Amino acid sequence: MARKTFFSFHYERDAWRAGQVRNCNLLPSEDQYGFIDSVDWESIRRQGDSAIERWINSQLQTTSVTAVLIGLETADRPWVQYEILKSWNRGNGIVGVWIHNIKNQDRETDMRGSNPFNRFKLHDGALSSSVCKTYDWVVDDGRNNLGKWSEEACEIRTKYRGNLVEVADINDQVEKASFIRSASASAGFAPRAPWSAGYAEK
Repeated sequence: MARKTFFSFHYERDAWRAGQVRNCNLLPSEDQYGFIDSVDWESIRRQGDSAIERWINSQLQTTSVTAVLIGLETADRPWVQYEILKSWNRGNGIVGVWIHNIKNQDRETDMRGSNPFNRFKLHDGALSSSVCKTYDWVVDDGRNNLGKWSEEACEIRTKYRGNLVEVADINDQVEKASFIRSASASAGFAPRAPWSAGYAEK
């Protein structure tokens, strides 16, 4: 039986590549969380950070594994960082999936970004990247292996107690989060995502 999976990713930049993962039909739609239509997301975003947190928490509620889809800028996204912390601290297995080699709507790949798991450490001081594994969707054949990676992530999680903490100074993180949210809002929102109802590929 497939695990209920929360997908964490940089919505504005990587929605297309994340859509390619979702549209592979690896999981029934009722077992996939973290995807949202741009109109619905904009509605939640206008209500402020607390509304976004509530949405993320509700999406995570019935999941047992979180797949972080890693693009060029994913590691710097405040909401991705929040999702990683919440996922681990509620007991989810976590796996990173590099998606920069997936071609976008213009048939282009992207540069590889930083590992977001380097931003957190376990209670013993080890970086979470030392236990949260990462795989490349294209090179490591994610179509056939995502289920195996998810099971492995859950097995790993059972071996560790305690919460994750951020490596960076918290004041610096808050400052960065405010700046990125403001920049994102002023830049406008992303076009309709490829998993949205009524989406038609041109």
